[in-house]
Order: sequence, then structure tokens, then C-alpha cells
Amino acid sequence: MRAVLQRVLSAEVRTAFPGWTDLQSLPVSGSIGKGLLMLAGFTYGDTVEDMEWMAKKVVSMRIFDDEQGVMNKSLLDISGEILVVSQFTLMASTAKGNRPSYIRAAHSEVSQPMYEDFLGMVSSRLGRDAEKGVFGADMKISLVNDGPVTIILDSKARDF
Repeated sequence: MRAVLQRVLSAEVRTAFPGWTDLQSLPVSGSIGKGLLMLAGFTYGDTVEDMEWMAKKVVSMRIFDDEQGVMNKSLLDISGEILVVSQFTLMASTAKGNRPSYIRAAHSEVSQPMYEDFLGMVSSRLGRDAEKGVFGADMKISLVNDGPVTIILDSKARDF
């Protein structure tokens, strides 16, 4: 499992549909205030252990400022929110040529249940529901980056 975390002051995801012309007319699927926007990608080799590791890491990572301006607080410490958006392109292989290969990305019949399970794991650890996008949909994400602070996590390369 791979993830990109962005510390945000706010974020929202809207679900697009064919023929849309105005971003504001799109329905909001998920919206948060201060916290984390998480883009999550799943591969066939991902296990429950990978997802549990990622859920624990995401809610416990100390990337929010304390009173002295030092990144010393976690999402739990600040009572922050999280918006988790599924993104298969995180599993892209760019080793050959200029067109990414997505062969490592788990197909929707595998990754959608993983995504739903992961949302439950994060929600349980956070003590409130995680906000989410619409799996497999064309989504438009708006965010106000805080810092910016962007962290990449990979459950198969935990020392990355």
C-alpha cells in the first residue's frame, strides 16, 4: 500500500460527471478542516497487516506543530480530520518508457474492499469517521496545503 499525505488547513473532494462545466456545481463527497488529505493506492500483495500499519502510522505521525512551532503533534493530538481518496496511479511503474504502467495496481474488485476496510481502520483509530472520495470516480480535489508538509509512505518499504 502506498500513500501520499498532505497536511492541510482544509480539503474537499467533489465527484465529477460527464458534461460538467462548473466545479461548484459538483457534489461534495468529502470535506475536512485541519488535518490530512491522504491519497491511497493498493496493490495485489497488500495484506491486513499492511493496512493496519498504515492506519496506525497515519493517525500517529507527529507532523503537526506544537506550541513552539516544532512538528511534534499527531492527528490524534490535534483532534484533526482526515480525507482518504483512493488513487490507483500511486502504484504506477515508470521504469520503462514515458507512459506509466499500472499493472501493479489492484483491480477494483480487489482494491475497493481494501479501501473500505482501510477507512474503517483509520476511523477506529481516530475515533471518528474518515471522510472519503467516491471509489473509482472522476474526482476534483481542492486543498489548502499547510506548510507545505507532504509525506510519502509505502507499507512494503517502511524505512523509506
